[in-house]
Amino acid sequence: MKTRNLLRIALLASSMLAATAAANAKSLVYCSEGSPENFSPSMNTTGTSLDAARPVYNKLVQFAPGTTEPKPALAESYEISDGGKTITFKLRKGVKFHSGVNGFTPSRDFNADDVIWSFDRMWKADHPYAKVSGGSYDYFNDMGMPDLLDSITKTDDLTVVMKLKEPNAPIIANLAMDFATIHSAEYADFLMKKGTPEQFDQIPVGTGSFSFVDYQKDAVIRFKAFDGWAGKPKVDDLIFAITPDPTARYAKLKANECQVMIAPNPADLEAMGKDADINLMSQAGLNIGYLSMNVQKPPFDKLEVREAIALAIDRDAILKEVYQGAGQKAKNPIPPTMWSYDEATVDWEYNPEKAKELLKKAGVENLQTDLWWMPVQRPYNPNAKRMAEMMQADLAKVGITATLVSYEWGEYRKRLQAGEHQLGLLGWTGDNGDPDNFFFLAGCDKEGKPAAQNLSKLCVQEFNDNMMKARSLTDTAERTKIYQAMQKIHHDNVMWLNIAHSTVFEPTRKSVSGYKISPFGAHEFQDVDVAE
Repeated sequence: MKTRNLLRIALLASSMLAATAAANAKSLVYCSEGSPENFSPSMNTTGTSLDAARPVYNKLVQFAPGTTEPKPALAESYEISDGGKTITFKLRKGVKFHSGVNGFTPSRDFNADDVIWSFDRMWKADHPYAKVSGGSYDYFNDMGMPDLLDSITKTDDLTVVMKLKEPNAPIIANLAMDFATIHSAEYADFLMKKGTPEQFDQIPVGTGSFSFVDYQKDAVIRFKAFDGWAGKPKVDDLIFAITPDPTARYAKLKANECQVMIAPNPADLEAMGKDADINLMSQAGLNIGYLSMNVQKPPFDKLEVREAIALAIDRDAILKEVYQGAGQKAKNPIPPTMWSYDEATVDWEYNPEKAKELLKKAGVENLQTDLWWMPVQRPYNPNAKRMAEMMQADLAKVGITATLVSYEWGEYRKRLQAGEHQLGLLGWTGDNGDPDNFFFLAGCDKEGKPAAQNLSKLCVQEFNDNMMKARSLTDTAERTKIYQAMQKIHHDNVMWLNIAHSTVFEPTRKSVSGYKISPFGAHEFQDVDVAE
């Protein structure tokens, strides 16, 4: 009897401790704006999908929070030799992978095999996972990695040697981008043997500060803290509350149902700034919102037509109504805070009468077109539907009838990249601090095929040649001259219509500490805490 009583007391005490631990667990809720396409950064290019995967993974190098400075991560150090063509990474010892919610338990630590596996998946067509989940690696390809890489080998389990065919100035910053995320080769083998390789991209396993728990599409993503190489996060549970409407996000923030939110409605900024419970953070955005004109769909292959559209759209009115002053009109594809920005560029004026003359000169009358608008709010475009409506009205004044089109976010991106649109709104937030990271959006490969992110499908050889030359140089002054020439080429060919560089606002509850606005639009929570 006595033993049973002691057992009951022990069980009761254990239950009380578990209940106390659960009650004391800290949760951080982030009100995100959309559902991810999947959880493999190598396959994605949208901030929505990349944000959803960032808690789980690490890269060889990654940016210090709130900065453009790459620092060692899974690689504890690296050395560049052979005139910039060889990079030797010394890997961090004792790094653990998460266990998967699908029964995977790692039997070894992170090593060189995981690095080689991760890059080979994107690089080599015969890789067992090359075609899994569609096998599209746009970032890797558009950054020119297939042409740049010569080999990736290991000299031992903790040393990886990456050889390049030529020096590449932004390579370390590029490797801090999300496409260079490192995965578990052992997890991939586990799923392949199980017959469910597609789970690799939907049930993520990494070395990051949070491990994946579950995902309910269009509703919530749950993560839990992982005590890994970077130390245990300050919160126990990280929750993405998927909330597409900015007004609803703000309501949740005010009610403390979330503590961090993305992309506030510009109309709410004044009230947020006065709210005693909210910290309204802001900084100039490393971004561009633009209108692509698909040259594979006549008459947009005619320069006069693209010029006419640039003249027909009242961007000052858009800046006032859509951005409500939280940004500036863009005349270049890179923001003015970025080195090599060309102040000498003469922007397109708003001139409907001149636009009509150019359309007449091009032999274009009663033009019918579509105009695609994004179904989500992005830092570079706070209200794409309203922007499209204003553009539609402007185009009507010069005799162009535009039909507005939109799709679910993932579908929208895929169809734009496939070139189904005539006119399409999109934008970009830089993710490595180098001008090349913007110019590649208008790039083409060596065969003259547009890069996946080149939505206008326009290949200008001089632009592309300059881009490749700049990548091979390390002298900033020389690269600046080339990039300024490229801005003139971009303008003169109307490779897309620059609309605005926005100011990025990120409101948090005042109970939140340690959160920093990323210049790349990333939302990262390793160092974030929430007061009780």
